[in-house]
Amino acid sequence: MPYSQFTTLKRATDAFNLNIKEEKFFPPIQPIAPSALLKDYLEDTLIISATASEKARSEGIIYPVLLEVRRILNKQISLFSGEDFSVDDSVGLNGLVDFLLSRSPLILEIQAPVAVIVEAKKADIKSGYGQCVAEMVAAQRFNLTYNNSINTIFGSITNGTQWRFLKLEENNVTIDLTDYTLPPVDQILGFYVWMMQQ
Repeated sequence: MPYSQFTTLKRATDAFNLNIKEEKFFPPIQPIAPSALLKDYLEDTLIISATASEKARSEGIIYPVLLEVRRILNKQISLFSGEDFSVDDSVGLNGLVDFLLSRSPLILEIQAPVAVIVEAKKADIKSGYGQCVAEMVAAQRFNLTYNNSINTIFGSITNGTQWRFLKLEENNVTIDLTDYTLPPVDQILGFYVWMMQQ
């Protein structure tokens, strides 16, 4: 059962015996101004990408934002898009992930520790919870396999203009139900940089 089969949050929480909390978890985080390159790019593409397909949103909004996070962190993290991230086929932790951020600077293949999973959706953010949570569980197990246990795996679900954030600690998932909007991109960049530094 690939990640896409986790069509609801309940399906993922039941499969992996997870507890859910709905609350904000970010401390006060300073927004980060985008580079002139990202700012100009989003000005050119945001209107077109925001009304287009999921693929267009992924390529036109989400990927450039995540690439900016890598630039801000001096390329000391890696970014993967559409990569196979099969961790345990027997429990459905297999398939492609939309985006994955690792604290390893190596870019040829996914290395532990995986820190952030990003799920792209065309419109309905809620429909991405189950898949995102399953991918976060996979990241947690992947890190343990390589003796890179980190306390928290972060996730986000976005349609490019709305972003929601999740965290997984042991078997506890916290979901921030706030819709963080883009534009502006500054707060979102601040969140991602903070998550990668935890």
